[in-house]
Amino acid sequence: MRIGILTIGNELMNGRTADTNSSFIAREINLQGWHIEIMMSVGDDFDKIKTHLHYLLTFTDAVICTGGLGPTADDITTAAVAKAFDLPLYTDEKVLAYLKEIFVRFNLHWTENNAKQALFPQSAEVIPNPVGTAAGFVLPVQEKLVFVIPGVPSETNRMLPEGVIPILRRYFPQLVQHTFKQTVKTFGLSEAAVDERLARVNFDALGVSVGFYPVFPENHLVLIARSDSQEQAQKNLQKALDEVTARLKDYTFSYGEQTLEEIIAAALTEKKLTLAVAESCTGGLIANRLTDVPGSSVYFERGLVTYSNDAKIQLLGVPAEIIHQHGAVSEETARLMAEGVRGNAKTALGLSSTGIAGPTGGTKEKPVGTVYVALADGAQTICRHYAYRWDRKRNKLVSSEAALFLLKNYLQGKV
Repeated sequence: MRIGILTIGNELMNGRTADTNSSFIAREINLQGWHIEIMMSVGDDFDKIKTHLHYLLTFTDAVICTGGLGPTADDITTAAVAKAFDLPLYTDEKVLAYLKEIFVRFNLHWTENNAKQALFPQSAEVIPNPVGTAAGFVLPVQEKLVFVIPGVPSETNRMLPEGVIPILRRYFPQLVQHTFKQTVKTFGLSEAAVDERLARVNFDALGVSVGFYPVFPENHLVLIARSDSQEQAQKNLQKALDEVTARLKDYTFSYGEQTLEEIIAAALTEKKLTLAVAESCTGGLIANRLTDVPGSSVYFERGLVTYSNDAKIQLLGVPAEIIHQHGAVSEETARLMAEGVRGNAKTALGLSSTGIAGPTGGTKEKPVGTVYVALADGAQTICRHYAYRWDRKRNKLVSSEAALFLLKNYLQGKV
């Protein structure tokens, strides 16, 4: 199936709003085994919407439009689509009643322009909006389909899989395949290095497509297997996963959508271990990421940002002579930071980071990007040294990732 995407809105054309809907729609459509033929954007203009729609329909089976379904004067998409195909508009009384009920429920003031969101082109099928007031619709046009859904990303993200894709499957059952996807998340290898390790895997022969998606500082792979047979698609995906695992095992931390922080949270909870963190170069980023997981208070006791030498000495008990002799950015200091925060907090584990985020502060011996992370458990202290080459923000982010990756490996018995 060939599908086009048309995002509508003046805010897209003047650069005030980034178009994230197209990339989301393309990913979801690709997972179905269908093909995005073209993506276009257009402003809130009747003639331009008509021209773009007719152009897209010349070589696609369906067009998915987003944006312009609000109650204000510049929200013209519904009227423009109706005009493009010489169709009258009608008021859907069920949608209108639903809208008014929402306003009553949330004690909102009703104005008549809100009724605009209950207007649809004749012969259109309404697509409910579970997270907003603007319903979408699908319009059959000469054995092709035109979908219109809101441009608010959170609404697009719900209505595409729950409304649009089921209708596409219903209209084009002959084009539906069994599709299975697996995401593989890695850290510690560049995108080029990942590609090199997988170069000898013939994914085409396995019936699997592979996509590389850098999500700094991680590299994600998405494997997609499609077949007319559900059993064959599953087998193909597993074979591909086995090949990937054999080559990237030491750098893989997730098979699926779990984040590094979520994996750590599950392991700490299961093992009933507590954690305290002492940070320097990461400036609290490690603690922030750990506490992004709901329920983190079960295992996370405290986080200290000991940025200055005095803070390391006073709050963590790092001897001044160690800092003077080896430097604040050193293996010796990183180890003592982890041990100090663990001892102060009386936790099972202590995790630390110290480094030079840049762009200044580096030396020939310790250039910008020099980082040490350490983990202490009372019986041993593990330390790792890294040399990064990024700007300040990315050096901080990759350093937090390195610390969390060390913690994850420890919890999984890999260090």
